[in-house]
Formats: sequence, C-alpha cells, structure tokens
Amino acid sequence: MRVLLTGSSGWLGRFLAPLLRAEGHHVTGLDVAPGAHTDVIASVADRDAIDRVFAEHRIEAVIHGGALHKPDIVRYPKQAFVDVNVTGTLNLLEAAVTAGHDRFVFTSTTSLMISQAIRDEAGDAAVWLDEDSGPIEPRNIYGVTKYAAEQLCRLFHAEHGLNCIILRTGRFFPEDDDTHSHPPGENLKANELLHRRLTVEDAARAHIAALARAPEIGFGTYIVSAPTPFARDEAAELRRDAAAVIARHFPDAPALYGARGWELPSRIGRVYDSGRIQRELGFAFGTGFAQLLDALRAGADLPFAHDADYVSPQELARTGEGQCQMS
Repeated sequence: MRVLLTGSSGWLGRFLAPLLRAEGHHVTGLDVAPGAHTDVIASVADRDAIDRVFAEHRIEAVIHGGALHKPDIVRYPKQAFVDVNVTGTLNLLEAAVTAGHDRFVFTSTTSLMISQAIRDEAGDAAVWLDEDSGPIEPRNIYGVTKYAAEQLCRLFHAEHGLNCIILRTGRFFPEDDDTHSHPPGENLKANELLHRRLTVEDAARAHIAALARAPEIGFGTYIVSAPTPFARDEAAELRRDAAAVIARHFPDAPALYGARGWELPSRIGRVYDSGRIQRELGFAFGTGFAQLLDALRAGADLPFAHDADYVSPQELARTGEGQCQMS
C-alpha cells in the first residue's frame, strides 16, 4: 500500500518507516521538520497541503503519528494543540474518506486516561487501567486534544465506515522524564517497564499490526504498553510495597538492581493492562521487565533506548529557525 506516515521525522517515525518498507509498503513521510524518512515538509493542520499529498502520492492508507506532545505544553499555546492534534486529525480523516480508504491508524496516548485524581495517586490501591476504564477526564490540553481526535476517529468509522485503530501508547521516549528526576533516567525507564512503558521498537511493530488488521477489526482502541507481570488482585499491595511484589515475581531483581546501583519502586500508583491488543490483534511484545532482567544478568546492553540529551527534530527546527513549527 501507499501509506502516509505523519510525524515521520520523530522518534517513532524513524523506527516505523523502515518497518513499513520492509513489509512492502510505499511510505510517504510528512513532518514539519526534516528527517531521513520525511518526503514532505508540511503541517497536518494545513488542509491544502494534505490534499496535495494525497493526490500527488496516491495515498491509500494513513498512520497518523504526528502531534504536539505533553512536553510541548510549555512551548506552545493551547490553540496550537487544537490546530495540530484536532484539526490536523480531522483533515486526514476527511481526506482518507474522500480517497475511499479502508484503514486509518491513529497514535494516541495513555496520558489522556489520567485524571488529576489518578495523577495524585491518593487511593489505597494502584489504579488498574484498561480500555474500559473511565470516565476519561484528561488533565491537560495534550490529553484533551488527543481524546478529541480519538472521538473523531470513532465518528468517521460510524458515519463513513472508515476502519480506524487507535493505539494508546505508553511511554517510549528516549529522553529523561520532564517532571521526575528520581530515580535517574535508565533506572526510571527500567521500573516503568513493569506498568507503563514499552520500547519504541514494540510501538512501531504495534502500528504494523494495526495497519494489517484494521479492515478485520473495523474500529478498536488498544492500550500499547509492555505486558505487566502483575495481577489485579495485587493492586493494593503495589500501592503499599511494590518492591515486595516485584521480588515475589522476580526473586533476583533486588540483587540485580543493587549491583547496578538502581532502586526498585517503593510503590506503584497505576498499571496499564495491554491484554486486549495481545488477545484481539494477536500482538506479541518483544520486550518487558523480564527481558530487562535477562540483560542485567548477562551484562548485556539494556533493551530500551535512553538518551538524556535527545531533542526532537521538531524542537531543533523551532529553535534553529526561531519560529513555531509543529509535528
């Protein structure tokens, strides 16, 4: 298929574009910043540009990964999030329907599921989050606009029969967390593989699976996060003493962490359950906490990317040219 990949210069795009080509697809990359896999420099908010891309490249399917993200909140006004995340998605959906497409994959985020109450972790048990959790009450403009875009996908499936798969991805960014500094980078990412993170490679592979299965599924929303080793009935203990629960599942984890100078989490306030994508799409994650421990035992490279100095191509373009650009 001739696939339009938005956000092609970004972290996900650099892994997803080669996988799409390896599957035999012809990929047209669109982004506001240049990149190795970007063919068209444009914003999804520019409807004329989108129409030209569809016509000139004879687009047959869309994977929409381009967006303004949570760290962008400090750099862009709320209107920019509406323009890119909502209007941009609407532009692509309308163009896809006009072109007679049968599949559309939308990269969403688990972040939109986190209300302020969940963020505060005030309860006496970890919150277990799956696709049926709710009500959805996003706590910031990023979550609000991504949820609005999800609802546009649902509407276009209902009104036009466009097969849409929404992937609510957990964390897979390589840079340090923008709000937490303890434990430091690699240690935090390792901990998050237990309940809220996945590798960028698995994120890319999930998009490939969604593209292939969209006509069969019709419409579906899926959490994409490394499989948690925990069970729902451990939620209260995870909130009280997560390290004890982890040691029960992985007896040598404390020693492996100690040898590296790392800390296991003392408590976990939320767990993302990705069981549905495994059951319904037959998707198998390649990396989770068990594979991390395998790497620690073997003294091998960590199975996830960490780059404390990573800066997105979007931000490099913005600061380099002194103007607001969005992807």
